[in-house]
Amino acid sequence: MPSFRRSGCLCVLPMLLSFAATAQQAGAAGFTLAQVMSAPFNSELTAAPAQDAFAWVANAEGKRNIWVAVRSGSGYTARQITNYTEDDGQEISDLRWSPDAQWIVYVRGGSSDYPEGAAPNPAHLPGGAEQDVWMVPVAGGAPREVAKGDSPTIAPVTGIVTWVADGQIWFEKLTDTGTKPAQSIHVYGGLSSFVWSPDGTRLAFVSNRGSHSFVAVFTPESDSLTFMDPGVDHDSFPEWSPDGQQIAFVRVPYSPDENFDRAWRSGRPWSIRVADATTGKGHLLWKASPGPGSVFRGLDADEQLYWTANGHVIFPWEGDGWLHLYAVAAKGGAARLLTPGNFEAENAAFTPDRGRVVFSSNEGDSERRHIWEVSAESNGATELTRGEGIETQPAVGSDDRTIAVLRSDARIPMRAAVLTASGGMRDLAPQMIPTDFLAAQMVTPQPVVYSATDGMRIHGDLFLPPGGGGCERHPAIVFVHGGSQRQMLLGWHSMDYYSNAYALNEYLANHGYVVLAINYRSGIGYGLDFREAIDYGATGASEFRDVEGGGLYLRGRCDVEANHIGIWGGSWGGFLTAMALSRASDLFAGGVDMSGVHDWNIDNPQNYQISDLAADQNARWKLAWESSPLYSVDTWRSPVLLIQGDDDDEVPFLQTVRLAAALRERKVDTQVLVFPDEVHGFLLHRTWLTAYQATIDFFNRHFLPQGAAR
Repeated sequence: MPSFRRSGCLCVLPMLLSFAATAQQAGAAGFTLAQVMSAPFNSELTAAPAQDAFAWVANAEGKRNIWVAVRSGSGYTARQITNYTEDDGQEISDLRWSPDAQWIVYVRGGSSDYPEGAAPNPAHLPGGAEQDVWMVPVAGGAPREVAKGDSPTIAPVTGIVTWVADGQIWFEKLTDTGTKPAQSIHVYGGLSSFVWSPDGTRLAFVSNRGSHSFVAVFTPESDSLTFMDPGVDHDSFPEWSPDGQQIAFVRVPYSPDENFDRAWRSGRPWSIRVADATTGKGHLLWKASPGPGSVFRGLDADEQLYWTANGHVIFPWEGDGWLHLYAVAAKGGAARLLTPGNFEAENAAFTPDRGRVVFSSNEGDSERRHIWEVSAESNGATELTRGEGIETQPAVGSDDRTIAVLRSDARIPMRAAVLTASGGMRDLAPQMIPTDFLAAQMVTPQPVVYSATDGMRIHGDLFLPPGGGGCERHPAIVFVHGGSQRQMLLGWHSMDYYSNAYALNEYLANHGYVVLAINYRSGIGYGLDFREAIDYGATGASEFRDVEGGGLYLRGRCDVEANHIGIWGGSWGGFLTAMALSRASDLFAGGVDMSGVHDWNIDNPQNYQISDLAADQNARWKLAWESSPLYSVDTWRSPVLLIQGDDDDEVPFLQTVRLAAALRERKVDTQVLVFPDEVHGFLLHRTWLTAYQATIDFFNRHFLPQGAAR
């Protein structure tokens, strides 16, 4: 077995690896990295308001395009309606259908919320990059640019298109072609959560002003603005009544500690308020009880409130420690639990007739997601899908019956499908899967539960090499997701970042590694107390106990080479990778840290270090420093590969700069791979391939006998 090099050099990997050669060598025992990452990732599933049609975004090896599926006889015809042909890092998002389902408005380009004010440009496009609103005919034809901006909406009935640019709401008629739009109104604060009234004449939205936020209603015809029951708290998620006369919204009380990252198991109770859409005068509809659920926790959805046709408001609440759906009469009264049990609702969609909420949850299957539906009158939810697949992000067709979902399983990534009358599913565009995508060779992960070092029971997904199950020894890898409020599943993930991570874990398992993807405390899927873990992150890093426990679990397996256990992860997972290498180098023999946090105080305006901290006034900063990998860097012995894009919009690049410098001073075997102008969640497919190939090469170099290839 090879010994680790501890030369102390800071080895810089070249930006452009010889990918073809390394992929061919690494893929000798099975599929290549390029093959396992070749299937399109599908997202942004949305239903048309007419024509029984659906649309979604497909990212095929970095080429992002819009697909539609339109009812044709007893089935659907699916086709691509845009033709972007380059891996250029330009995202497509915010798909919006016209009322007649003849057009789709969308955003192309990444967010421009950067200090420099420029949209990300990881492909170094000569003309730069920007975020623009476009529209494309569903029947076919070239897209046309509407304007620079984001957050488009299309009003029902009237067909007015609005978007946001330079802090202003702009609008034009959908039928206008190239006319210069008139500025409609300037609103202070960040603008979001745009929702049209049922008749398409008024637009509700949120104006976020930092310490507080308002719900407002804009009327284009009169260029007027009305604020809904304004106060000193955070108002959000407006929802119109069916008759368009009232607006319900969520009110979250201000807290002096609200920007402090810690466990929030309870707080000042949130509430639902209802306001007159014309006058803005409001009243309390419902208020959470103190204790569990007093801190607002929403669904993974744009909407959080659903005002039904029969006069109820359906909403999410963690009153019993699990995120469930409840209903309260719009006239007031007690809330009724609609989805009892130890599970959580996640994504949701409202039916066009305002009668039912279709949602995904992990009821009865904690490591997957399936589809359910419920109404305000239901005595429990109705199960619509089941089995060993994953179904999420439902969308309900204009016929009020057809339900489309994004679905995956252990072998094939997320793709759009419709539920059949017999309870099955039919893929809308099976032709999208590449012919050389070797689904049959994918490993099926199995659920495991192990003990953290403090005894907490932790769930994980175990990938065994093909033919595994005996005691032939293999190198092993712990994978740590980011977030931290995420959950890895027993199949391809519904988030692109973790779909890519699943692909790499599949590759590693298929090439001889035992891989354990852990769902550590402060993640989702296991209830409020697990997510709001005591002393996690900057308040004590308690989740490191789960990482160390995962390493010990692998060490205790007869099929694992105890001295060849590695770890990799990104973002929060990068933080935990660095924690593992700095505090347990005797257990973790090497790791790959992507965009990790290494000093929780780096964003502190005063950038406190341990010598600056006063025991009382700066106790939080002191604890944050002691919860950081750099605090324990003196005990870091294992080799590491650090990877990050320098235009990271989530984790300052300085995190990697400082850690690399500290490791160099201590002569730790360190490599770095930097992607100029890349963001936190890499936008270029070729960046993912390069980063992952470097990860594979790193583990192979340190964990495999000299000359061996997997």
